[in-house]
Amino acid sequence: MPKAYVIARANVTNPAAWAEYAAKASEAIKQYGGTPLVRGGRIEVAEGEGRARNVVIEFASFEAARAYAHSPEYAAARKLRQGAGVIDIVIVEGA
Repeated sequence: MPKAYVIARANVTNPAAWAEYAAKASEAIKQYGGTPLVRGGRIEVAEGEGRARNVVIEFASFEAARAYAHSPEYAAARKLRQGAGVIDIVIVEGA
């Protein structure tokens, strides 16, 4: 079974609120067996539109990644993020 990845691209407008969200989301990531591979860091937009913050979280399967993204624990974290920035999140099955 291929691994899966939750990939997020964000622009943060309220760092304090975003930090609360990130802490709560980190708890849910651990609970659902996710491993953060990328969290912020230096970026360079090589083509197209980029976002200042990028995150890649590895999960054992697509189902595990979906379980995390749609979990009540992550929903609680998401509420803390409201008004703190703009984000796109996708779940991608690995090769």
